[in-house]
Amino acid sequence: MDQYMHDKARIVQELVPGKQITIAHVIASPDEILYEKLGLDPTVDYNKAAIGVLTISPAETAVIAADLAMKAAGVTLGFVDRFSGTLMITGTISETEAALRAVLEYVDEKMGFTICQLTKT
Repeated sequence: MDQYMHDKARIVQELVPGKQITIAHVIASPDEILYEKLGLDPTVDYNKAAIGVLTISPAETAVIAADLAMKAAGVTLGFVDRFSGTLMITGTISETEAALRAVLEYVDEKMGFTICQLTKT
């Protein structure tokens, strides 16, 4: 066996965040169990409800996105994590979609972010 097989390989992982939104998705009329598993408010009208999900880099921008979303439409903040860049909001389907569109538009035009397409299931 050669020398390399006896030595441990060292892997260096590095996070170099860009200014981007990599996921922007609306889950329309999710099942009640999804709310429960995510720790979201289970007292909603599931036929009109939606969950909005964003993944943002740099992660701290999730705080700004949460503020923008809540000011843009009558959504409720479900979860925000300034360390992972995850944001979840809840509201009606139209409110949730409007809130995510407002975030995408703002970070694109005012902050120079690269944004992804808003998707919906």
